[in-house]
Amino acid sequence: MAFSVNTNSGAMAALQSLNATNKSMETTQSRITTGLNVASTKDDSAKYTVAQTLRGDLGKLGAVTTSLNNAKSVTDVAVAGAEQISDLVNQMKSKALEASDAGLDDESRKAISNDLLTLKKQINTVIEGSSFNGTNLLKGTAAVAETTPGAGDGVDATGGKVSALQSIDGDTLSVNNQGLSAAAETAFGDADTDDDITNIGLANDPDDVAGTGSGAADALLTKLDTMFDTVKTSLSDLGAGSRQIEGQLSFNSNLSDVITTGIGSLVDADLAKESANLQALQVQQQLGVQALSIANQSPQTLLSLFR
Repeated sequence: MAFSVNTNSGAMAALQSLNATNKSMETTQSRITTGLNVASTKDDSAKYTVAQTLRGDLGKLGAVTTSLNNAKSVTDVAVAGAEQISDLVNQMKSKALEASDAGLDDESRKAISNDLLTLKKQINTVIEGSSFNGTNLLKGTAAVAETTPGAGDGVDATGGKVSALQSIDGDTLSVNNQGLSAAAETAFGDADTDDDITNIGLANDPDDVAGTGSGAADALLTKLDTMFDTVKTSLSDLGAGSRQIEGQLSFNSNLSDVITTGIGSLVDADLAKESANLQALQVQQQLGVQALSIANQSPQTLLSLFR
């Protein structure tokens, strides 16, 4: 090999090696800092695009979970209201049966009538108050036709239901309005009509056996039996809907964990491995600096030839 002061091949080789070591150190330090093995499409285009797709699915799943949580809250409030109404209707049935005794004195019958009015007001109050975020599954008319609500649009105006996103593809599940306010009006009149109950407090009229006293109590009892059947059906429907929503929430939680784990296996860095690499690269960097220093001193040996 010729000796030259113009071209120092040893120094160039040492510099190339040092530059490669420095570049590897930058990559390793970036992985340690971010915790990611693939932080950009420049690192690995295939893994990065797959991870981005999964991150998009994870975001959609978060929206689905939010929608399901809202629907669960609406349904849970409706369940609590329906259970309370079931208890109140049972109390009204007991009072009406007591008032149906033809031998009951007028004062007792009037007291029972007042109790029934109080229970009626409680039922109406429960129905009005069984609302969450503006949605009430007890108030109004029960859904009579199946509709197809848009994704996450809440209550459907025609079907009277609460809808929730079920999957990232936009499928929905729904819980129908139970129409208990309409059933209550049928059973004992609307909030401003108390005749069916106040007539129970009147004395038995021989000319209007079914309209007053014990006859009115018998008529009310029949209507209350019908309403109780409606409430039982509503409790069954609401319970099934609530369980379905809870099951979907549990599945979505597990699916979210699986997707998150999948993303991590694609792009997360092995920090133990990177730490070992960093230590090795630091030693290589120090050796590279020394090698370059030695190579740069080589031309100086040529001076001895001219002494």
